[in-house]
Amino acid sequence: MAQEPNVNLKSTAKRSALLGAAFLMATSAIGPGFLTQTAVFTEQYLANFAFVILASVVLDIGAQLNVWRVISVSGLRGQDVANKILPGLGYFVAFLVALGGLAFNIGNVGGAGMGFNVIFGVDVKIGAAISAVIAIIIFLQKEMGKAMDTFAKILGGVMILLTIYVAVTTKPPVGEAALRAFLPTEVPFLPIVTLLGGTVGGYITFAGGHRLIDAGITGKENLDQVNKGAVNGIVIASLMRVFLFLAVLGVVATGAQLDPANPPASAFKIAAGQIGYKIFGIVLWSAAITSVVGAAYTSVSFLRTLHHHINEHYNKYIIAFIIASTAILISVGQPVKLLILAGALNGLILPVTLGTMLWASTRKDIIGDYQHPKWLLIYGIFVVIFAVYAGFVSLQGIAKLF
Repeated sequence: MAQEPNVNLKSTAKRSALLGAAFLMATSAIGPGFLTQTAVFTEQYLANFAFVILASVVLDIGAQLNVWRVISVSGLRGQDVANKILPGLGYFVAFLVALGGLAFNIGNVGGAGMGFNVIFGVDVKIGAAISAVIAIIIFLQKEMGKAMDTFAKILGGVMILLTIYVAVTTKPPVGEAALRAFLPTEVPFLPIVTLLGGTVGGYITFAGGHRLIDAGITGKENLDQVNKGAVNGIVIASLMRVFLFLAVLGVVATGAQLDPANPPASAFKIAAGQIGYKIFGIVLWSAAITSVVGAAYTSVSFLRTLHHHINEHYNKYIIAFIIASTAILISVGQPVKLLILAGALNGLILPVTLGTMLWASTRKDIIGDYQHPKWLLIYGIFVVIFAVYAGFVSLQGIAKLF
C-alpha cells in the first residue's frame, strides 16, 4: 500500500511527459510558416481547403505513428537508428536535420520578433532578442524537459483558444467547409504535400519522438500510450489548422482580400479590428517561440549521440543553437533564399527519415521481437511516395530561384 502513491506519481508523470511530447511536436509544426500557408491556401481554395487539411491529417498520422513506434521500441534516436541501418547514414541525416533546423529557426526567431512588434510596437530585432532570452531560460532550468513540456502546453493552448475566438467572430460557412472536406469541387494536390512537409517534415515528427526517449518512455509495454501521444500531436496541430482555416474562411468568404505582405495578420485585423491584430501578435509570438524551442531541442538531439561532448553539455549546445539563429537574424535579417532552401531540405528529409524508420521496423537487431503491423508499414510507404513528390517539387522551385 505504501508504494501506491509512487506508482500513481510515476503514471501521472508518464502521462504528463506523453502530453508534453505531443504538444512539443505540435507547437514545433505551428510556426510562422504554418500561419502564412494556412491563410494563403484558404484564400486560394476557400472551402475546398478543408479537404486538403483532412487528407494531410491522414498522411501525417501515418508518418508519425511509424516514427514514434520505432523510436520507442528501439529506444534509439533517429540518427542512431539510421546508423544501424547503414553506417554513416545517421551522420548524413543529423547534418540535414541540423542544417534545416538552423535555417528554419532563423525564421522562427524572426516571427517571434514580429509578434513582439505587433503586441508592444518594439523593433523586430529587439523583440527577437528578448524572445531568444526567454527560450534560453527554458533550457537553463534544472528539469529542462518538464519546463519545455509546460511551456509548449500553455502556449499551445493559448494559440488554439485565441484562434477559436477569432473563428467564432468571423462566422465562417462551417456547413460548406464540412461538406467540402469530403466532397471537394477540386482536389488541389500540391497543398497536401506542402502541409505534409510542414507538419511532419524535417525535425518536426522527431521532436516528440526524441522527447519520449529523454522521458524514458520506451519499450513494447508503452506502445499503446505512444500511439495515443503520436495521434494527439497530430490532432493538436490539426485543431489549430482547422480553427485558423475557419477564421480566415469567414473573412475571405465575404469577398475581403488579404494583405499579401502578411495574410494571417490582415485576416485577424479584418475579423476583429485592432483587437484582432493584437490577438494575431500573441498567436504569432506563441507559434514562433514554441517553434524556436522545438527546433533547437530536436536539431541538437540529432547531434547528441554523435559526440560525447555534445551529450554531456546538451543544454549548452541548444542555447548556442538559439544564439546563432538570433545572431544571424539580427545581423543579416531574414535570408529568404536560405529559408526556401530549408523548405526544400524538409521535403527531402522526410522520405529519408521515414524510409529509414520503415526499414528499421523490419530489422530484428533494432526492434527485437517486436512485430510492426503490416498495414502500418504499407501506410508509411504510401506517405514516403507523397514525400518524394514533395521533395521533387521543392527542388524545381530551388532551380528556378538559383
